[in-house]
Amino acid sequence: MSLPWIVVIGASLLAALVDLRCRRIPNWLTGPLFVAGLVWSGYWGGLGGLGESAGTAGLLALPYIVLFLVAGGGAGDAKLMGAVGAWLGFRPGCQVLVAVCLSGMVMGLAWAACKRRSRGVFNNILLIGLGLVWSVLARRKFSEDQSVLPNTKNMLTMPYGLAIFLGVCIVALREYLLKVQP
Repeated sequence: MSLPWIVVIGASLLAALVDLRCRRIPNWLTGPLFVAGLVWSGYWGGLGGLGESAGTAGLLALPYIVLFLVAGGGAGDAKLMGAVGAWLGFRPGCQVLVAVCLSGMVMGLAWAACKRRSRGVFNNILLIGLGLVWSVLARRKFSEDQSVLPNTKNMLTMPYGLAIFLGVCIVALREYLLKVQP
């Protein structure tokens, strides 16, 4: 396992534990993690590595920034995903993004079923999707269409740091197994 994977696994584990306990991912973790990822990438990859690191950080954070703005997701999730992208770079970062999204969907559906709120979650997903499509097709700002979106105060939330940790571990295990096999 390379140092970036060790750092990302450890940081996402810490974030998941804090998120489970406090229901937030703290800035004291995400900020230094992000800066250290940029420094590491710049040191080993020069300006190209630094650019790839910054671009991947933005790419991994973007879906969670949109969720934060539109559906009331956590900003800590976006910052943690950006920091993970800064450490891993483009190819593994994209794989982690897909794994985290899939983990989050499965965990979200299981969380809703455990809380007996599956119907409400599906309705909210439908409303958010239709609201986004409406905003894009009508070329309107999301802020103008808040009335068609569900009320974020009534939405079911879950500690998404756990989904991030699980997605990171899935890709890290895959990377490890591919390197071990002849």
